[in-house]
Amino acid sequence: MKVFLEEAREELKRADHLIYVSLKYTRTVDVIKSVVERLISCLDFVVDRLLDHAVEKRIIPEKPGNIGLKSNAIKKAYGDAFAEMVSFYTLLRKISRAEYKRSSEYRRHVTMTATTDEGIFAVDIDRVKEHYFKVRQFIEDAEKFMGGEEEEES
Repeated sequence: MKVFLEEAREELKRADHLIYVSLKYTRTVDVIKSVVERLISCLDFVVDRLLDHAVEKRIIPEKPGNIGLKSNAIKKAYGDAFAEMVSFYTLLRKISRAEYKRSSEYRRHVTMTATTDEGIFAVDIDRVKEHYFKVRQFIEDAEKFMGGEEEEES
């Protein structure tokens, strides 16, 4: 089971590189979109690991396959501990799939403006960094919550 969080950490490293190297020098919406997709991928791994953990502990009978059902299962299994992050995860997925507009490309204030059914979201360099730190903290919290099992299994 160690593979899940290790893959999440690898995706986080890729997002880190996109933010601090690629985005710094290119300043395009394509890079911002790539960072958002990397963060979603990272969260996919963490959510899957949390669900596997819940199945192992017999909190839920089986791991669902659908994203909506996974979100509900996380909320059911862990209560409010990860509810905010699951909502953030679904929001990132909506932003990634939404129609978007580009503005101020090749400048410091490059912005991807996505229009979803929940509203209009502007994702710029500062906002994508906030998202990155939020995901990084979530990985640390998930590891602590699972009691450091990842290190014990190796």
